[in-house]
Amino acid sequence: MTIQRNKELNLLKTAYGQIGGILEMIENDRYCIDISKQILAVQGLLKKANLEVLRKHLSHCVADAFEHGTEQAKQEKIDEILVVLDRYYR
Repeated sequence: MTIQRNKELNLLKTAYGQIGGILEMIENDRYCIDISKQILAVQGLLKKANLEVLRKHLSHCVADAFEHGTEQAKQEKIDEILVVLDRYYR
């Protein structure tokens, strides 16, 4: 497993663990602001994990398409990234 994948997995596993903690907080009627802060922390971890996935995609898949691919392959990679960016900024 690459270091890149380790970073993604570690971020996602941390988020997974924090979600379990958030569920416990809700079940135990913890203070709403504390719960909200933990939810925001998980969202931050998910954003970081997504950035790592996109970084890998750009460094490998997109770079390969631009080095060896057809014009259609290049355009497909551009379109994929635009779809993700559109979702991100909504």
